[in-house]
Amino acid sequence: MKTIDSLGDVRGKRVLVRSDFNVPLDGSTITDDGRIRAALPTLKVMVAGGAKVVVTAHLGRPKGSPDPKYSLAPVAERLGELLGTTVTLAEDTVGESARATVEALGDGEVALLENVRFDARETSKDDAERGTLADELAALADAYVSDGFGVVHRKQASVYDVAQRLPHAAGSLVLKEIESLRKATDDPDRPYVVVLGGSKVSDKLGVIANLIGKADRLLIGGGMVFTFLAAKGYGVGSSLLEEDQVETVRGYLAEAESKGVEIVLPTDIVVASEFKADAPAETVPADAIPADKMGLDIGPESARAFAAKIADAKTVVWNGPMGVFEFPAFAEGTKAIAQALSDTAGFTIVGGGDSAAAVRILGYDEATFSHISTGGGASLEFLEGKTLPGIDVLED
Repeated sequence: MKTIDSLGDVRGKRVLVRSDFNVPLDGSTITDDGRIRAALPTLKVMVAGGAKVVVTAHLGRPKGSPDPKYSLAPVAERLGELLGTTVTLAEDTVGESARATVEALGDGEVALLENVRFDARETSKDDAERGTLADELAALADAYVSDGFGVVHRKQASVYDVAQRLPHAAGSLVLKEIESLRKATDDPDRPYVVVLGGSKVSDKLGVIANLIGKADRLLIGGGMVFTFLAAKGYGVGSSLLEEDQVETVRGYLAEAESKGVEIVLPTDIVVASEFKADAPAETVPADAIPADKMGLDIGPESARAFAAKIADAKTVVWNGPMGVFEFPAFAEGTKAIAQALSDTAGFTIVGGGDSAAAVRILGYDEATFSHISTGGGASLEFLEGKTLPGIDVLED
């Protein structure tokens, strides 16, 4: 995979950089700028090299047409603050404003194209449709740098097709992500522990199937754990449950046992009668969840047990919170996992998405983790062993 050094002298060249700026917003206020900060190393190298930097990115899920709610204006402002320069925002993606904005760029200056998903061709399943947008993006640049790891699992115009049309390279963020995740998949130091949480077990089935043959321990929490508890014959009250996956999970439990892989489930659960921040909470045994209560976090006994299972690990991958960490009463399990990863001397990966958000929201020093991924879905698919189109296209 080519690095940005392979592009040679970029002074005066228009370099199209695909970044991932899909940040959470409260109105027009960015509540977590982690993905913007993660993009800075590559952009700074381009700026220092005198490139005319043209950044393309998406935000949210607009329906293929402009929507002010998903404008990249807040991102342009924050990016400019972090870079210490003005970042001009084009009013469109590849139209008249985009062309004029790029034409006006001086060496070492940065422009941001408006949300690429305002154009329906970006996410089209039709190769020809995506190709026409890729042609228009490519016409704005002399080279392409892929640095949005959070989208490399998508076969989209700005991720996949444009790389086929320009001299291309992987940015430093993408390279760092791939290098880190390969440490957890190719030949991990052992014990190798994987912590999985989040709401739906169906989102993690591919990871579980792939890791049963690779990990030494799988620790399961979050909303997905109730499908595991149901597979063991426990009642789960009104907790989140994917009944159609119970048999599949039961099969994974049997397979793990036969292969000597330890699957660790909570022994106690923090429950409430409602999904509300101020709902009265109580801790109950995992096999005795009241019929009228829902589980919203792993319990303190489970949190201590999970931390103990992480303590001696040489490699740890964590993807998905243990509970509804946004509500303080149900954040303790997630805090315990974050603390355990911080304390271990092993190589630790926080697998993007809600896990990365939890680390920052709960106030942990990011430097205490070996790697915090910027791509939840992309990191999951990597762990599943899938081919990622946005990576595959870079490997000449």
